[in-house]
Amino acid sequence: MRTYGVILAGGGGTRFWPLSRKELPKQLLNLTGKDLMVNETIDRLEGNVEKDDIFIVTNVSQAELMLEATAGRVREDHVLSEPAARNTAACIGYAAMEILQKYEDGIMCILPSDHYIKKNDVYKQVIADAIQVAKDTDALVTVGIQPTFPSTGYGYICHDDKKMQDSYYTVKHFVEKPNLQTAKAYLLSGKYLWNSGMFIWKASTIMRYFEELLPDIYECLQKIGAAMNTENETKVIEEVYPVIPKISIDYGIMERAKKVLVLEGDFGWSDVGSWDALEALYDKDEHGNITYGEQVHIDSHDCIIYAKSKLVTTIGLDNVIVVETEDAVLVCDKNRAQEVKKIVEVLQDSNKPQYL
Repeated sequence: MRTYGVILAGGGGTRFWPLSRKELPKQLLNLTGKDLMVNETIDRLEGNVEKDDIFIVTNVSQAELMLEATAGRVREDHVLSEPAARNTAACIGYAAMEILQKYEDGIMCILPSDHYIKKNDVYKQVIADAIQVAKDTDALVTVGIQPTFPSTGYGYICHDDKKMQDSYYTVKHFVEKPNLQTAKAYLLSGKYLWNSGMFIWKASTIMRYFEELLPDIYECLQKIGAAMNTENETKVIEEVYPVIPKISIDYGIMERAKKVLVLEGDFGWSDVGSWDALEALYDKDEHGNITYGEQVHIDSHDCIIYAKSKLVTTIGLDNVIVVETEDAVLVCDKNRAQEVKKIVEVLQDSNKPQYL
């Protein structure tokens, strides 16, 4: 059975504003100093997925840049463009239908395009194990991250006590982002993992779950599938896709499916969800600061300062994020990094598209 890589790359990365923008989102940025985040995700699939079996699902507004960025890594016809953003259930169903209609059934390794992995060899082995479990069990398989602190920014996966086949647990239920007290209890229990958003299953299996649990979306996917390999394919996708109901794969299927398994991942993972996540990517200086670009600092501690094009100087700052780009500056309490997306919402409401 073939194995396919499906990389989800249509998000806006609004918590990384002002560096991340609508047409140049986080997945198309080089935040690690090595390569674009989407390319690092592609390269990590080496050994688990053949190069010709990698797909990317992205937004139509990002498609051209995505093609340029991934040229030589992903086939052009494997960059799938969404005419409208309809959340993760739609884009995963679209990729599954593409595989089933144009290729052959196989294991889909569905991965976000903008995560950081420190221990690539350990990661590759976990993905290989997950692929084998999906083949053997016909279950929906996910990877949960061994938590290292009581995070209130991640969702959690609760699993049972017994590890099956020395490899995986049965998932009991999923939990949304908890408060600090609850997160501490989860960490102490040893029964909870962070929800990584990585999924592994057969294309045919997930399509059966769409039919059972999300029949409205399944009906739309069937219309798209019927038009694939015909001259009407693009026209039908453009007509049908924008009316697919918006729902995440987590809410729509994972939380309702009967057979969900989870493998533990302990490979130095970060979802790089907001500016404070740079603490996982860069070493701090002697004052606890993380800096990028040309800077001068006096008596400033535990800050994150990112300078894109200008000299940035600070005096007496503590626990602050400063980000400078050519047309915008962000100054933010580090403890409120998750709220940067609210700035994007205000800019949208204020009709300032030039900054989005």
